[in-house]
Amino acid sequence: MDIPTLTTERLVLRAFRASDWDDYSELNADPFVRQWLGGNLLTREQSWTQLEAFLGQWALRGYGIFAVEAAGRLVGRVGLLHPADWPEPELSWTLAVPFWGNGFATEAASCVRQWAFASFGWDRLVSYILAENTRSRRVAIKLGAVRNDRIELRGFVADVWIHPGPGRGVIT
Repeated sequence: MDIPTLTTERLVLRAFRASDWDDYSELNADPFVRQWLGGNLLTREQSWTQLEAFLGQWALRGYGIFAVEAAGRLVGRVGLLHPADWPEPELSWTLAVPFWGNGFATEAASCVRQWAFASFGWDRLVSYILAENTRSRRVAIKLGAVRNDRIELRGFVADVWIHPGPGRGVIT
């Protein structure tokens, strides 16, 4: 399984490691973060299981979720999320609260999007964002995505934000 390491000016996007478990568990125990991810806080063990699933997606699909590091610290996760019951890969981002508001989500998601389009030749990516999640909507807008539709996923209704591929222009 080959998980690339991507870098931006301030960030390293890499495979998750066992040493990320404590920080990742803390992120998943934060109600401000989890309100946008189904609302349920995850236990330490559930966080480990999620890390296993993220790594498994790399093996099964050849793409997945990256750990995001800034100055040697885990700040969150960004990447391509594609559970079996989702219609297409989602460009997804989740950061720990202390790292909100500094552009890390936009920077990391832009890097992943560029990598995905170059690697797989896709003509678009989507992001599924709850309508009330104004922070994620702002990230999608900064990335040039356009809200196009709604979808029900796992009991939640989310807006579908479309990220057009290179040279595709804006999709309406």
